[in-house]
Amino acid sequence: MASIYEHNQQKGVMLVSVHAIGSRNPMTRLARRLVLKGLHVTLAINDLALKNHSSIVGGVHLEYFSDGLPEDHDRLNGDIDIFMSSLRRFGPGNLSALIGSCGRKFSCVITMPFLPWAADVAAELGLPCAMVWIQACTVYQIFNCFYNRINEFPTENNLENMVVNLPGVPSLRAEDLPSFVLPANTMSTFDSILKEVFCNIHKYKWVLGNSFMELEKDVIKAVNDAGLPFWPVGPIVPAICLGEEDTIDGDLKGLTLFKSPGESNCLEWLDKHPPASVVYISFGTLLFLSRKQIESIATGLKSSKRPFLWVVKLPENQETQKVEILEEIKEQGLIMSWSPQTAVLSHPSVGCFISHCGWNSLIETITAGVPMIACPQWTDQPTNAKLVTDVWRIGVKLKKNVEGLFDGEELERCVEEVLTGSGSEEFRKNAAELKRAACEAVADGGSSDKNIELFVDGVSSSCS
Repeated sequence: MASIYEHNQQKGVMLVSVHAIGSRNPMTRLARRLVLKGLHVTLAINDLALKNHSSIVGGVHLEYFSDGLPEDHDRLNGDIDIFMSSLRRFGPGNLSALIGSCGRKFSCVITMPFLPWAADVAAELGLPCAMVWIQACTVYQIFNCFYNRINEFPTENNLENMVVNLPGVPSLRAEDLPSFVLPANTMSTFDSILKEVFCNIHKYKWVLGNSFMELEKDVIKAVNDAGLPFWPVGPIVPAICLGEEDTIDGDLKGLTLFKSPGESNCLEWLDKHPPASVVYISFGTLLFLSRKQIESIATGLKSSKRPFLWVVKLPENQETQKVEILEEIKEQGLIMSWSPQTAVLSHPSVGCFISHCGWNSLIETITAGVPMIACPQWTDQPTNAKLVTDVWRIGVKLKKNVEGLFDGEELERCVEEVLTGSGSEEFRKNAAELKRAACEAVADGGSSDKNIELFVDGVSSSCS
C-alpha cells in the first residue's frame, strides 16, 4: 500500500511567479514547503537563467516562461507598465503551453496577486486555482472592502478627517492606508490589477496568506466570516529565521536578475558587537533614497553614536558621487550595497531594524524577534507601520518633517526610544512573543502547518 507521501507525489502543482524578489522569495519558499508535504512542485518563472535549461532546486522543478520582452529589457528598473502589459499579453499563452509540455498532469495552479490572468489559464485547462497573498491579511481586507465598494474610503474632500473602520482592522486614517486606495494614487496598472483580483475573487478556490493566525487573528476571522476563504500558512520565511538550516534560498542565488556581491563580511563584523546593540537599516530592493534623505539618516546615526549596519543603494547615475557624511561615519558602522538580510536579522547583536515596512521584510523581522523603526513610503507600507506601532507594539514610526522627509534629529530620537527608552522593554518583550508564535505556527501541528496540510489534502482530493 502506497504511503501518503508517495500518493501526494503523484499530484503535481504549478506555481507561477514573476522574477522580482518581493514575489519570487515567498513563492519559492512556499514551493519548498509543499515539496516537504509530498507534492510534486513546479515553479514557472520568467527567469532568463532558466530559458535554455530547467533546474531542480530543493526538490522544486524550476521552469521558464517568457514574458514577451527582449532579453536585454531592464526588468528591474524599467517601465513597470510596459512589463506588466507584455506579461498580460504573452503570459497566458506561454504559461498554457508550458503546462501542456511538462509531461505531467497538474492538480492545481498556484499564482500570486499580480498575475490575475493565471486564474483564467487554470480555468481553461479545467484546473482549480489558488492565490498566494504576499501581504498582510489586514491589507487583503482593505482592498476587498475598497474594490468591492463595501465601505467608504477617503476622497479629496475628506482626506484629512475621514476614519475608516473595517471588521477586524484598527481604525485607519488616510496616512495609514495603502497608497493604492487613496485619491492621489498614480499607479493605474496596479490599481487595475487589484480591482480585477478582488472583483473576481471567486476564481480562487484557496487564498494562502503569508501571515499566521496568532499575528492577525481578528482580521483573519473577519475575512473568513464574510465568506472569503483566507488560509494563513506563514510566516513564509527562510529557514534561518526559524533557526533551521537554509537550503533553497541559498541554492537560488545563482538564478537571479538581482546581482548581489560575493559573501559579505557583515556577519563577522556583527560578531564583534554586544547583543542588541546594532542598528540595522535597509529600505528593500526597489526603493532608492535621495541624496538629501541619505544625508539626514547619516546625521541621525552620527548623533546616536550607535554602531550600525546600513544598506545604502544609490541610483546608477549617482553611484559614482560621494556622499561626504558617509565618509565621516564609516568608522562608526558598516555601510554596504547589499546584505544577507535574514542572517543579519537573526544575529543577536542587532537591536532594532529601521525599515520601509515592506511585508517580506516585516514578516522576516517578526520571525527574528527584532523591534522596529518604521519608515513607510507607499503601497502597503503605511498599513504595515500602523500594525507595528499600534497593534503589535514592537516599535515606533519615524515622523516626517514639513518637507515630507525623515530628519536626523527624529531618527536619533526613535533609535533611543526603541533601544533604551521607556517602551524599549515592552518592544523587546512583544517582539519575542511574536517570534515564538511565528515559529510555533509553522512547526508540526501548528496553525499554519495544519492549513498547509488541509490545502495538500484539498488538492489531492480534487483530482481523485
